[in-house]
Amino acid sequence: MSYQNILVEKADGVATITFNRPKVLNALNNQTLVELSSALDEVRADDAVRAVVLTGSGDKAFVAGADIGELVKMDPLGAKDLAFFGQQVFQRLERMGKPTIAMINGFALGGGLELALACTIRTASTKAKLGLPETSLGIIPGYGGTQRMARVASPGVAREWVLTADIYPAAEAHRVGIVNRLFEPEELLDGTMKLVHTILSRGPVAVRLAIETINRGINMSQQEGEIMECDMFGLAATTADMKEGMNAFLEKRKAEFTGK
Repeated sequence: MSYQNILVEKADGVATITFNRPKVLNALNNQTLVELSSALDEVRADDAVRAVVLTGSGDKAFVAGADIGELVKMDPLGAKDLAFFGQQVFQRLERMGKPTIAMINGFALGGGLELALACTIRTASTKAKLGLPETSLGIIPGYGGTQRMARVASPGVAREWVLTADIYPAAEAHRVGIVNRLFEPEELLDGTMKLVHTILSRGPVAVRLAIETINRGINMSQQEGEIMECDMFGLAATTADMKEGMNAFLEKRKAEFTGK
């Protein structure tokens, strides 16, 4: 489909999805969610794409939440349907089998932070601001924020951020584990892409299996998670990439992975 609210660019194995509504700080409306859903299907099906970076247009916002002008018009059933649709889209992002990186270049609030939490890794500009301000509007996060925040950071952090509705500097988000890496604004793109290409230099099958093992294991007991890890470890050992990686190490050369 053609996109009106997002931009999709592909280069060197990386698809970059840019939310492109700068006049409303890249706020998420229903049309943007529909376009994001389609874009995720597109990049997931493209074998040439091995990682996805999500960011916002301009230097003010990653995604500054849901479109309040749209939300205020909804009845309870409409609100529930929108929350469910947003959750389905973000689950598709979380489970797409390729590393996804939220490159937070400005405000990441409400639905924008929930979007970032669904990504594999989050980088941020030191000038970024993050928060879940929904309770200040008389609602709660609806795109999975209450659940992912507790898992990515901790239940205590989730309670504080959701209940206060405060907006926090990127340094605090980094301190509590919501943001993985901080960069000065002018270094954000290069720093993020360096991180992405480090991941792309690793075994593609191993990366995919590792993401799945971590994501699924969060909802298991440690014993169940370790059993699954054994299975995934055994599966990785069947691949040509495993043989190549081991031989390259022994031969003191760079591995040439094929994703098989």
